[in-house]
Amino acid sequence: MEQYIKHPEVRWADLDPNFHLRHSVYYDYGAYCRLSYLEEHGLTTAIMQALHFGPIIFREEGIFKREIKMGDNISIDVQVIKSRRDFSRWSMRHQIYKNETTLSAIINIDGAWLNTIERKLAIPPEQIASVFDKMPKAEEFEWVEK
Repeated sequence: MEQYIKHPEVRWADLDPNFHLRHSVYYDYGAYCRLSYLEEHGLTTAIMQALHFGPIIFREEGIFKREIKMGDNISIDVQVIKSRRDFSRWSMRHQIYKNETTLSAIINIDGAWLNTIERKLAIPPEQIASVFDKMPKAEEFEWVEK
């Protein structure tokens, strides 16, 4: 898959006192995009609960470039930028655009899969790995060993 894009709507509650998007909403958009991808490709929260696995985030970084205001049309994508071959750890990037052409923010994350019974990092089962493997990969995507 080359691209996966969602189009969230800016709500009044998303704005800060300066009438532009609150910084934390950018991170919410990233989570919405990632989890929507998984859900739409068969990896629902119910399945993750049944498998006793869930994604966790170690680091989340926002780079803010242009303000987003009420009425702007938003698009956000998700791309894997690096991963271990067993998909146990990975990094992703989200690019948030307003009005189709203006890059407004970049959200970078590092994460892993957690076995929710053992409460330890683990290699995900095949059902998770196969969905994750199909996520869009960045042009500069790389496999990493550690």
